[in-house]
Amino acid sequence: MGGSESSFKAKNLFGSGPHRFRIMPEGVFVVSNTDIEGMPSPGSTALGQIELEIHVTGRLVAVDEAGLWTLRDAITAELVYPTPAGTAGTLIDLHERTWTGMKFITFEPLGLTDRGRKTTLKYRAVFRKM
Repeated sequence: MGGSESSFKAKNLFGSGPHRFRIMPEGVFVVSNTDIEGMPSPGSTALGQIELEIHVTGRLVAVDEAGLWTLRDAITAELVYPTPAGTAGTLIDLHERTWTGMKFITFEPLGLTDRGRKTTLKYRAVFRKM
């Protein structure tokens, strides 16, 4: 294992540059009773399981501005909802770890486009199992 390509719905969206997967906190969503209207008693209430959320951070890398927009457009096309592009799919990391039933909910550029020998853009992509 290892050294494979990551993918979402069998599409290599982030392979143009380095990227990492991060599993966000897992567990039970708990709120203080004082935050719930009509619940004056002390203590906390468990409201249910926290939804699985995975963040992919990295850098898109292209030879020029047009290439960078092509990469970005391919990624953001997967965000369209509720069309088929917005349906759940399988997310696979660089080590072949697989998560089924994931929805791609956010793509966020982090900072400005860097222009040098290559044109690059840092980003964060958020996937959630709803």
